[in-house]
Amino acid sequence: MVVGLTCRVGRAVNGHVDMVRDLLNYKESILFLGRPGVGKTTVMREIARVLADEFQKRVVVIVDTSNEIGGDGDIPHAAIGGARRMQVPEPSMQHRVMIEAVENHMPEVVIVDEIGTEAEAQACRSIAERGVMLIGTAHGERLANIIKNPVLSDLVGGVETVTLGDEEARARRTQKSILERKAPPTFPFLIEMRERHYWVTHRTERSVDMLLHGKKPLVEVRKRDNEFEVVIERWATYDGDGL
Repeated sequence: MVVGLTCRVGRAVNGHVDMVRDLLNYKESILFLGRPGVGKTTVMREIARVLADEFQKRVVVIVDTSNEIGGDGDIPHAAIGGARRMQVPEPSMQHRVMIEAVENHMPEVVIVDEIGTEAEAQACRSIAERGVMLIGTAHGERLANIIKNPVLSDLVGGVETVTLGDEEARARRTQKSILERKAPPTFPFLIEMRERHYWVTHRTERSVDMLLHGKKPLVEVRKRDNEFEVVIERWATYDGDGL
């Protein structure tokens, strides 16, 4: 017996990608964080269209686990433009479809929504190491949430405990056991979507290192002052929580 119904309406919002259009030119992977409803999936949909149609990327593959980006049915929604969509039979198979997309379709870009398991984080690293640009979203509101999350921390390089020698500890004026980043981050850029038109952009490697050392990193604040103009405030002091 049906006792309730939830209906979600996916919207194609043109121009939303203007907040990060300059970052797409770097051809580096970008991870979006934000609470539910802030517009992460809407941005994925628009980025897929822009990369496929305007940037003329050879193949842009969307791994669409819940059909939120391209919609249900055999024909994807026109909002994703010329991007290809790979549907996932079961949510637990998302990481396999991600690898399959790279091995079988030779994409320049892979887009994946809601990275949430260790297997998916490992699949992201494998894809990035093959030189494929990744655009993804993950659970969490702030960079510190990802660093502290043992399942997803590999997306930003992972964290390990390092024991320093006496001289090194004195030189750094710190304890002998400290936290350090374990590896290069899978996503060189990380964006905290605070509000629909207020984003904080991190250079992931630099920000993670500074947060682990108890410092406030410098970030870019991106906001839309009116319907058209995007304002970027560079070298702003990060106002998020530390570790």
